[in-house]
Amino acid sequence: MAIRAFVLAAALLALSSFHAMASDPSLLQDFCVVDKMSKVRVNGFPCKDAKDAVADDFFFSGLHLAGNTTNKQGSAVTPVNVAQIAGLNTMGISLARIDYAPYGLNPPHIHPRGTEILTLLEGSLYVGFVTSNPNNKLFTKVLNKGDVFVFPEGLIHFQFSYGTNSAVALAALSSQNPGVITVANTVFGSKPSISDNILAKAFQVDKNTIDRIQAQF
Repeated sequence: MAIRAFVLAAALLALSSFHAMASDPSLLQDFCVVDKMSKVRVNGFPCKDAKDAVADDFFFSGLHLAGNTTNKQGSAVTPVNVAQIAGLNTMGISLARIDYAPYGLNPPHIHPRGTEILTLLEGSLYVGFVTSNPNNKLFTKVLNKGDVFVFPEGLIHFQFSYGTNSAVALAALSSQNPGVITVANTVFGSKPSISDNILAKAFQVDKNTIDRIQAQF
């Protein structure tokens, strides 16, 4: 019994340690405002002296402004992460406003370092995410004003403006810098390009089709 208890305790400790390492670093002080002048390179950003922090280090203005949706996708993301608010460093949270033109799309993408919780403020959205291999199950929902939906960390997800009116959403993410990998841009628009032979085999189409798609990116 003693051995089993020890093994169980060790397993729980390992799981908790893994969770801690898999998330943004935890605060060891009140705050850690980014020192933009530092030459030090760390996993995250170095802190400036706390006595040099000012209120503007924790402030951002602009989410009342609509993003420009006159683009191919008909959507615009206004991020509020550690790049915009230096005081978010080590806080493990960020925000984004997303604007959608009628029938606008926030295309399939991944946040490799953050779970997203999205609240629809105006309009209607068709949203969804796909689970990992081998099941690749699609979960979808039509959202109306005031509805909330969660996109798990690292899973492909999307939002589509489901109507003739514009839509606005606010998303919170569980990382100061959740990152974005837009699937189509990454696969078909990489620099240098992925070989069309590889993509043709992966997508089971001919190379001319791949060339036409790559030309869009």
